[in-house]
Amino acid sequence: MQRTLARPHAGEMRHALLSARPSPTNTRLVQALHEASWEELEPRAALQTLRTGDVTLGRLDVLPTLDGVEDGLWALGALAARGVIVLNDPAALLAAHDKLLTARLLRRHGIPHPATLHVRPGRDLPPFAVPAVVKPRFGSWGSEVHLCEDTTALAAALEYVRQHEWFQRTGVLIQALVAPRGYDLRIVVAGGRVVGAVERVAAPGEWRTNVALGAERRPVEAVPEGAAALALAAASAAGASLVGVDLLPTAAGGWTVIELNGAVEFTAEYARNHDVFAEAALALQREGLRRAGLVYAA
Repeated sequence: MQRTLARPHAGEMRHALLSARPSPTNTRLVQALHEASWEELEPRAALQTLRTGDVTLGRLDVLPTLDGVEDGLWALGALAARGVIVLNDPAALLAAHDKLLTARLLRRHGIPHPATLHVRPGRDLPPFAVPAVVKPRFGSWGSEVHLCEDTTALAAALEYVRQHEWFQRTGVLIQALVAPRGYDLRIVVAGGRVVGAVERVAAPGEWRTNVALGAERRPVEAVPEGAAALALAAASAAGASLVGVDLLPTAAGGWTVIELNGAVEFTAEYARNHDVFAEAALALQREGLRRAGLVYAA
C-alpha cells in the first residue's frame, strides 16, 4: 500500500543524519525519501546547523580501537537539550554498542541473551562455565572475539587480551556459548518496525558470522515471527530508533539475541519485495513527526 506523510508545518523541519564518517548505508538513507530533505552532518556541523523542532538520527559506530563509541555523543546530548528531536540518542547508542549494558538491559526485560560476565583490569577470573566466548565490551566486525572450548583456552584468551590497551580501558566480556549453527539472523528495526533481514552464513572454517570475516549474506523470504518479536523487544529495550539485532537459533528451536548494532550497515539484499532504505527512512520520518506532534497518515 502506498503511504503518504501528512506533515502540517513539517516543511520547516530540517532532518539530519549525524555521523562521524560517511558510509554507503548513510548515503542511501539520506537519499531514500523525497518528502523531507535529509542531510548528513558531522557532530560539530549538526550543532551549528540544527535548531528546536528539527530532527536528527545518531549514526555513531564503535571505535576501531574497540574502547568506546565514535566522537559525537556530546553533540547529540546538546542537540536534545536545544529541543532537537534526537533519534538514536546517546543512551540508545550506548545501550547498543556497550555489550555489558546490552546484556543488562536484555536481562532486565526478559529477552533471551547469553549469560555475561565482565572481567576488569586487576581482577581475577571468577568461575565461568565453558565453552564460552571472550569479546571486547565495545567491538564489531568479529575483531578480538575468541571461542574457548575449555578452561585452558579461556585462561589463554584472557591472558592474550590483557595485553591490549582496550582491555585496560574497558575490560572484557565472557559470554556463554550459543552453539554455532553456521549462520545467524540480522534484523533491521526502524521506528518500531522490522524493515529488513538477512541470514549471515559463516565462511568455510569460520564460526563467526561477520561479513568482515567472509560471511555471505542471504536474503530472508519471511522473518520468523518469534525472531521478529525478539528484535522489536530488543530495540525497544535499548530505546533505539534504528538498530541491527543479531540473533542465533537455539537447540530448542527458538532464538536468542546476541548483539545490537546502533550504526548497523545494511544493503538492498535485506529486503526482496521492497526498498529497505526507503522503508527505514519512512519509518524514521514517521517517528520524528510523531515525536514532534505532527500527523502521520497511512
